[in-house]
Amino acid sequence: MSQSNVVFATNRNTTREDLFARAEEIAADLSTRAAELDREGQPPFGEIVKLKNAGLLNALHAQQIGGGGLDWVDGLRLVRILARGESSIGQLLGYHYVNSQYVYWAFDEARAQELGSKSVANSLYWGAAVNPRDPGLVLTRRGNGYVLNGRKSFSTAAHVSDYINANAALDDKIVGFAVPTNRPGYKANDDWDNFGQRLSDSGSVEFHDFPVYEDDLDKAASIGGEAPVLATFNTPLIQLVFVNFYLGTAEGALREAVDYVRTTTRPWITSGVERAADDPYILERVGEFTAALKASAALADSAAATVQAALAKGHKATARERGEAAAEAYAAKVNATHVSLDITSRVFELTGARSTAEKYRLDRFWRNVRTHTLHDPVFYKAKEVGEFILNDRIPEVSLYS
Repeated sequence: MSQSNVVFATNRNTTREDLFARAEEIAADLSTRAAELDREGQPPFGEIVKLKNAGLLNALHAQQIGGGGLDWVDGLRLVRILARGESSIGQLLGYHYVNSQYVYWAFDEARAQELGSKSVANSLYWGAAVNPRDPGLVLTRRGNGYVLNGRKSFSTAAHVSDYINANAALDDKIVGFAVPTNRPGYKANDDWDNFGQRLSDSGSVEFHDFPVYEDDLDKAASIGGEAPVLATFNTPLIQLVFVNFYLGTAEGALREAVDYVRTTTRPWITSGVERAADDPYILERVGEFTAALKASAALADSAAATVQAALAKGHKATARERGEAAAEAYAAKVNATHVSLDITSRVFELTGARSTAEKYRLDRFWRNVRTHTLHDPVFYKAKEVGEFILNDRIPEVSLYS
């Protein structure tokens, strides 16, 4: 059961400028504490409360119901900003955006509006338990409803979620549903011990006779079946979440490395300069890393605009349009993976040997990107892009593509 909504502000008037300013403030605060937060590796209850108080959880909901009214291009930029301060918090914001917006694509309009209004009014955080490689959950009919039983090995935001999207086997098919985590029978375990994304709260969850009702079920077809095209946009969008928190993490790494060079790094004995900041080799690397990040961010924004345009067609969006947009997102994913892994591992070329001291934990940037980029192999994303370019085959629809 989530404890993240102990205190939060509601009905705050938010403009686009407000939301971006608050994201920058939170990211700046996170960056001062990120090393210690990474060392502790605890579920980020307090950080989720800050996102609620800032109105960031409601940024993509319609203004008519009290949301920020932002589109996906801006929403993903907010993810990137948060990740500069702490990668896991960027991830959690992005996952929430996809999970909270999914109800508009998968549920009938009345139920979607009900869930959306409830989410905004209560500033709910949305997680998920949908990993297709870890089926785990079984839904059984009981009385006028169902009970859910089983275990998911990974469930990002296990402790901090107020609501989750989940899927489970029901008879001979897989069904999806959205449920609050405060119902009896939900258990989040403290078993997330990976070396990266340590605040992502990605441990296992269990369900023990957890009640599910007919209204909780989404009306999209079962996974692997003929799901409505609109309900399949969650995959290219979650991949763009990955893109943006990878890049935000790399931007944070470079920013911290540059600060360290300015304040701490000593010039090399044969450099001929008095300050490390004047070393031509350090200057060259900072320039190269900056150029790579700017180019990758531009590609990410362009891909987000393409997906946003296709998504805006609603139920009129075709499978081809979805596929073309997905290919753009996956090209950005390939690029961001390589750029972020390269920069987060090479910033030490700027900072020097002393910066590897444990107290700085500068390795956390690489650990975070390395951990999550294994989520699904990047070479399969590159293959999907290649199939589209060479053979005009759009990516096959799944929770990974």
